Amino acid sequence: MNTTQNPQPSARIVSGTPLAGRIAVVTGASSGIGEATAVRFAELGAKVALMARRGDRLDLLEDRIRANGGTALALPTDVTDRAAVLAAADRVADELGQADLVFANAGVQLISGITDLATADWDAQIDLNIKGVMNTVQAFVPSLESAAASGRSADLIMTSSIAAVRILEGFQVYSATKAYVTQLTKLLRTELGGKRIRVATIEPGMVDTELPDHVTDPAASKLMADLIAQIDVLSPEDVAETVAFMTSVPKHVNLTEITILPTEQII
Repeated sequence: MNTTQNPQPSARIVSGTPLAGRIAVVTGASSGIGEATAVRFAELGAKVALMARRGDRLDLLEDRIRANGGTALALPTDVTDRAAVLAAADRVADELGQADLVFANAGVQLISGITDLATADWDAQIDLNIKGVMNTVQAFVPSLESAAASGRSADLIMTSSIAAVRILEGFQVYSATKAYVTQLTKLLRTELGGKRIRVATIEPGMVDTELPDHVTDPAASKLMADLIAQIDVLSPEDVAETVAFMTSVPKHVNLTEITILPTEQII
C-alpha cells in the first residue's frame, strides 16, 4: 500500500552500532513497522529474531538482513498460540542467546460499528492485540530479568496507537485493545522498572502500512482514505527510527511513552 503523496526521506538519528551484542525479538516482523524495525535493529548491531505468521516473508527478510551483514533468525510463529511463542523463545535462547530487547509489535486493526456485531473481528483483535502481547510477555520477561540482573540493557517495547487515547467512531474494539496495551506498559513499569527493565510504548498515528487494508467498514475506510489523501503520513521507517532511539539511549533512561504523528494529522 503506497499512501504517501509526497514521500519524505526518513531521518537517521541513530548512528554507529549502539545495539552491538544485544539480542532483539520483533513480533509482527513480516511487514510494516515490525519489518522496518527489525532491519534497523540489525543495522545498529543487534542479532534479531523475526516472529510473524507469514514464514515466506520472514525468510525474505532474514536473507535481506544477512545480505547486509547482519544476523537474523526467522521464526514463523502465531503469537496467539502460547505454546508456539514459548517454543520460539527457546529457539532464540539456543540459537542467538538471551533476549534483552523485545518489541511486541504484532497487531491487527478491524474497524466496524458495534451494532454490526462483527464478533469474529472482535475476537481476532482481542486474540492478537491483547493475548498475543501477553504471550510475548510470558515468553520473554524471564530473559529480560536475567539480562538486567547481569548489568545489561533490557527493553520491553510495545506498539500501541493514538487510538488508545482518541475517541474515534467505529474504532471501539481496536481502540480498547490498544488502550489495554498502553495501560499495561504503565503498570508493568511499577514492577519491572525496579528490576532495571525499561518498559515503554509507542503510539503512532497514521502510518503507511498494510494495516488500513484490513479495514472493511465503509465509514472507517473513508476516514482513513480522506486523511491519507490530505497529508503526508508516516513511513514504517519513521517509527522504526524512533524505536531504535528508545533502545539506544543509556540504560538508566527510559522513554516511557512516545506518541508519533504526521505533522499534519489533527485527529
